[in-house]
Amino acid sequence: MRPRVAIFAPHPLLTVTVEAEGPERQSIHFHPGGQGVWVARMVASLGASPVICGFLGGEAGTLLRPLLAAIAGDEELRLVETSTASGCYVTDRRSGERELVAMSVSDPPSRHELDELFSLTCAEAIDCGWLVVTNPMPGASLPLPVYGDLIADVKGNGCRVVADLSSPRLDSALAGGPDVAKVNDWELAGFIRGPVDTDARLIAAAERIREGGAHTVIVTRGEQPALVLHEESAWRLTSPRFEHGFREGCGDSMMGALAAALAAGESFERALQLGAGAGAGNFLRQGLGGASREVVERLAESVTIEPWPLPRSRAA
Repeated sequence: MRPRVAIFAPHPLLTVTVEAEGPERQSIHFHPGGQGVWVARMVASLGASPVICGFLGGEAGTLLRPLLAAIAGDEELRLVETSTASGCYVTDRRSGERELVAMSVSDPPSRHELDELFSLTCAEAIDCGWLVVTNPMPGASLPLPVYGDLIADVKGNGCRVVADLSSPRLDSALAGGPDVAKVNDWELAGFIRGPVDTDARLIAAAERIREGGAHTVIVTRGEQPALVLHEESAWRLTSPRFEHGFREGCGDSMMGALAAALAAGESFERALQLGAGAGAGNFLRQGLGGASREVVERLAESVTIEPWPLPRSRAA
């Protein structure tokens, strides 16, 4: 059986993209988007089954459902109907760059809608054994205790958790003790409310996430090697570097591949390599959260994991 990964993806988005196909022809693309959806797409690419747990409503929600089913399958959608419409954004890529044309976001859910999504996610996460927790859109649309409570409840029933959140949601999530917490460097700076521009500051800030409750911490830094604090080690995770591509969705692709690999029983080191390969593969594509399994596995062979140059004891 394929491993299954539950994904707390509260706000899937309908994305509409306009592109140029030559000097006289244009194309319009409709895709599901948002952080949780991009995680789910990579989970599926790596051969696991994503279980998408989120809200859906309005005209955008009607269009989103079959698009989400194309990723996870109808049987793996756990969607709570809401009185407010799902979010949607329109981007213009005819110039070769992404330009946001228009965007609408969901209103906060009612208490009953949130209770239903919380309970559905708990049940699915416990059944799957793995849960990825992602941000809502907009960020302040859910009460902060939701993240820590959700993680604590599923971990208390044997589920493993990967959290890919920014503050203040990260602060709440750490109270639940996630197995892996992933942030980028600017999110880490926001968490500590200070700079992370040197090795010493970077490691010290990541240690604060560990002290807050995360067992493993991953800090991505764009084209620079990522920092990984795992057990008693500090590692430098280096991916293949490319000059031209799109950064959007790279971190989400990384987390999707990492969760899929761990759910399949891979070692943490191998899961890291596949995660980094997925992030690099996404960079090469114009789609978000996209890369084939073949590409990810080939790129993963070029990923290196080395001791971080500055020992953790000197950074403390």
